[in-house]
Amino acid sequence: IASMHDENEHITIPGFYDKGTELSAAEREEMNKAPFNLDEYKKELDIADLCGEKGYTTLERTGIRPTLDCNGIWGGNAGEGAKTVLPSKAFAKISMRLVPNQNNREITELFTKHFESLAPKSVKVKVTALHGGEPAVTPTDSRAFEAASSAFKEVWGTTPIPTRDGGSIPIVSLFKKELRLDTVLMGFGLDSDAIHSPNEHYGIFNYLKGIETIPYFFKNFAEMSK
Repeated sequence: IASMHDENEHITIPGFYDKGTELSAAEREEMNKAPFNLDEYKKELDIADLCGEKGYTTLERTGIRPTLDCNGIWGGNAGEGAKTVLPSKAFAKISMRLVPNQNNREITELFTKHFESLAPKSVKVKVTALHGGEPAVTPTDSRAFEAASSAFKEVWGTTPIPTRDGGSIPIVSLFKKELRLDTVLMGFGLDSDAIHSPNEHYGIFNYLKGIETIPYFFKNFAEMSK
């Protein structure tokens, strides 16, 4: 598992990056205009330092780069006390966040082939694909996006800066494929909300502001659609 990243935190699976979309220098410069303070970011996440793919900023690593993460690993005697028994099995859960033009089935095949090749002959490896979703990017030049942007400006007092962010919302790409519809993603959470963690939380201020913002979006979109 450790060998699946090199010294520059680049994923080592052959072919992994072949079809992934690369942003232009101008697009990267634009997305890095979003307000970001590295010290505050580390403080909110309660971490001493950051690591990630060399050559990319934190905003780019979290928004435009594919990833491979070990979500959990276990095996052997994990209970209380000592037991000098050699483990016969070990398990790990691994996830990969994709970017546009990557396909979850193709990436699963590349991962499986590479992962199986890493094991010595004395070890049996079994890879089970649990689920997958296709990557998607929503447009920022649509009437719906303009309606959302105006709604944020009306409620929050400033024009929002569109950003890309890593997440798992497969229904977005499915809507695009099956219904030919783009999704408008309006977020009101913070990095410090600890999404999916045991202490996940959501600030009341942002919650109430979200309630104010969404009706303005519907109002603006309805007026633009006349």
